[in-house]
Amino acid sequence: MEKIYAEQLGKNRLFKVGPETVRFLLDYSKSLYILEHKQFKFENVMN
Repeated sequence: MEKIYAEQLGKNRLFKVGPETVRFLLDYSKSLYILEHKQFKFENVMN
């Protein structure tokens, strides 16, 4: 298992995204509400 995680692949790439994608991700993260209670985690999208 350690060989899998220690290996450097060198395949880092930068992706160009449009402003629509960035706006979608920002709006989604603003509407995401996470509530934790004891061992439970509730994730809600507040639209």
